Amino acid sequence: MAKTHRPSPLEMMNDLSLREIVWRALQEDIGTGDVSASLIPDNIEAKAHIVSKSKGVIAGLILVKLTFKILDERISFIPELQDGQRVEKGDIIASVEGQARSILMGERVALNFLQRLSGIATKTATFVEAVKGYPVRIVDTRKTTPNLRLLEKYAVRVGGGYNHRFGLYDAVMIKDNHIVALGSISEAVRKAREAIPHTMKVEVEVTNLEQVREALRARADIIMLDNMSPEDMKEAVQIIDREALVEASGNITLDNIRKIAQTGVDVISSGAITHSAGILDMSLDFEEKNDDKSYNL
Repeated sequence: MAKTHRPSPLEMMNDLSLREIVWRALQEDIGTGDVSASLIPDNIEAKAHIVSKSKGVIAGLILVKLTFKILDERISFIPELQDGQRVEKGDIIASVEGQARSILMGERVALNFLQRLSGIATKTATFVEAVKGYPVRIVDTRKTTPNLRLLEKYAVRVGGGYNHRFGLYDAVMIKDNHIVALGSISEAVRKAREAIPHTMKVEVEVTNLEQVREALRARADIIMLDNMSPEDMKEAVQIIDREALVEASGNITLDNIRKIAQTGVDVISSGAITHSAGILDMSLDFEEKNDDKSYNL
């Protein structure tokens, strides 16, 4: 069943950026040429299906299309599903038709993108489902694959999650080392307010209730409760009393996430939904020819 929250892939980046990412992936894989696919004559046409080998949430179909189109504009890409839809084992996700050699050259890159992003969307969806019924957002972190952050944060959104800051440039995050370097939470927040535009938020990471109170006095916009117990989180929420947004972070798992949601925090951030997501298993299979030989290489 399709999810109602399904942002466009190009909502996260422009077409040129997507093409650059895909082009570099193809260069890495093909190099000076695909020696195996070159064995197949130019005139051999094929139809292939991308098939799910497990259940989950699909994300990244635009990257599959771009992969094949960059290699060969004549290839026809027919999606059977949309990003955000759930699949079961054996479901056909998309079909590809065109020159067999071109399809084989793009197979691994296309699947790598689709498997990785679908894995992130699937893991995010399990976290979102685990806190169902509580007014809390599941958000990602900067713990992403270098150069693929925008794609992976897109996959989080497809899975029903939300995005934290994209980088060091779009929000202030005062962490433990900043506090040590500047002497106190109050001083760090004061310096931040002097340096940033009025449109930018200031978040402070705290590890105990004393720091919660200091961050509140300093008028932080967001207070992150880092690796605190659910009991302390609940007390922190009461202390803050809606004077700032409250974020829980640190060692978030499926085993404890619902208990954390019950404390009343507004946001739960997790690096695991990106860095530990794994993949959604799938394959690209050629339709069999009349001689009963498969072209699934």
